[in-house]
Amino acid sequence: MRILLTGASGFVGSHVLHHLLTHTRAEIITPWTLRHRGNSQRITAAIPPGAEHRVTTVMHDLATPIPRTLARDIGRVDYILNLASESHVDRSIAHPAEFIRNNTELILNVLDYAREARPRMLLQMGTDEEYGPAPAGYAHREWDTVLPSNPYSASKAAQSAICTAYWRTYGVPVVLTRTMNLIGPGQDPEKFVPLTIRKILAGETVPIHSSPDGQPGSRHWIDAREFGAAWLHLITHHQPQMYPQHDRPSMWHIVGEERSNLDIAQTIARILGRPLDYELVAYHASRPGHDLRYALDGSKLAAAGWQPSRPLDDTLADIVAWYLDHPSWLDTDTSTPPGDNPPCCLTR
Repeated sequence: MRILLTGASGFVGSHVLHHLLTHTRAEIITPWTLRHRGNSQRITAAIPPGAEHRVTTVMHDLATPIPRTLARDIGRVDYILNLASESHVDRSIAHPAEFIRNNTELILNVLDYAREARPRMLLQMGTDEEYGPAPAGYAHREWDTVLPSNPYSASKAAQSAICTAYWRTYGVPVVLTRTMNLIGPGQDPEKFVPLTIRKILAGETVPIHSSPDGQPGSRHWIDAREFGAAWLHLITHHQPQMYPQHDRPSMWHIVGEERSNLDIAQTIARILGRPLDYELVAYHASRPGHDLRYALDGSKLAAAGWQPSRPLDDTLADIVAWYLDHPSWLDTDTSTPPGDNPPCCLTR
């Protein structure tokens, strides 16, 4: 089995790479670039001892087309796993055109390559934010109405729509997944969990997005290592739906536990044994296009045989312990995460 895995120098992609190398005998090709906060040492650390010969790294920015010469060097691939995308909401708000242009050009180049490579499956990573906010008590189901609220979620919804168009027009065997807030060792320090750990350790105030009347925002949270397990489950147990037998591609929600942002911060403070100083911040005033609650229904994938393997509290304890052992990864002064002791060799 040969897999083209994009985004492997990023946080989630490096964990997926490690999971695939640990649990399969696959050969994996990983295009990567440092332009989008990538870190090549994540790839190095993700490779278990003895598996080095199964990984080929290719320096290429997927926001530009894959040349035919590079495609020939890559050779046959059975699966394309696309995780590469810009993903930070605040950056998308600050630079919307650049952000959306990158993500749409990227998926077009991956899909054009897939038209020629003809893999068995192209797995595309999407987000809960494509649906927009979820009302209290409701979790979005696969193929609910898409109503993105900010440039990031709009760019991901555009990727899903373009994938669907290539699925129907060109027969690309697309499988769409949507997931929620991914957490784990080695996440960029701008993200909520490492940011909260850093501020609690420093005795600083943690901002908690809330409604104007003080209701904390809520998310579903899942370990990036669990996400890798879910994608491997789809590779090994699912066949893509194809047109015209079906009117749309397969879609699966990869779902963890729902907790409010305040509850996550309180849990981290309890694990650290430190007090939590927090401030409720009206979510739309601090981040235009931000939504108070996202929620996905994961019952379809659970019925197909996959769900997370351990409780969220255990995952958070593991993540906190890792950052305490690797404090340089909480440093916000570096343009990319620091390279010492990368995170991706953690297993359980």
